[in-house]
Amino acid sequence: MNRTDRLYALVEELRAVAPRPRTARWLAGRFEVSARTIERDISALQQSGVPVWAEAGRAGGYCLDKDRTLPPVNFTPGEAMALAVALRHVAGTPFGQDGAAALRKVLAVMRKDDAEAARDLAARVYLVGGTEPPPVPAVITDALAAGRVLRIGYTDRHGLVTRRDVEPLGYVGMAERWYLLAWCRLREAVRAFRTDRIVAVTVTAQVPPPRLLRGEDLDIPPDKLRPLALD
Repeated sequence: MNRTDRLYALVEELRAVAPRPRTARWLAGRFEVSARTIERDISALQQSGVPVWAEAGRAGGYCLDKDRTLPPVNFTPGEAMALAVALRHVAGTPFGQDGAAALRKVLAVMRKDDAEAARDLAARVYLVGGTEPPPVPAVITDALAAGRVLRIGYTDRHGLVTRRDVEPLGYVGMAERWYLLAWCRLREAVRAFRTDRIVAVTVTAQVPPPRLLRGEDLDIPPDKLRPLALD
């Protein structure tokens, strides 16, 4: 069995017995590999977003959140956002209504808390223009969704790199690039950071105080601003 097939089989095995755990030794025997290989496989699954965790103790082992892995309810808030952004490109085409219907179906089968998190995230994302900008680092999106302070290295227009702590608030997407909107603790104000100029990102354990992101904070003419909504 190659590694890809084994990873898939691991998920299926853990789903079948969920919420009961399987030990690394048991899984190693089941798939005829070493316990160390199983630990590496589990780590790879966790890094890819599969909800697997370890339970300590004599009766412990690896567990899977079964509800989050059954198709199609395994959509995360970030995945729902990706669909919403992608489906904006079909607006005004013959498939516009179909795209909107597809997104409603996705939201309908998501876990209630995940759907609410997706709607909250969508309320803080704005689009300007219509062409595809460069991708945004995943760690930034994760921090925005999780509500954590970011420590970034940022290059200004003159090439000077500064280190600063920022509280992520949302995004503005334009034709050629994306901007991270955040409360900058260095400047004590809302600032827009070009994501392609962020040269280093660390997610801290700090949870920032609640802050509202208002349209007037964006310094963009209202007629140029199109909020991204999931409903």
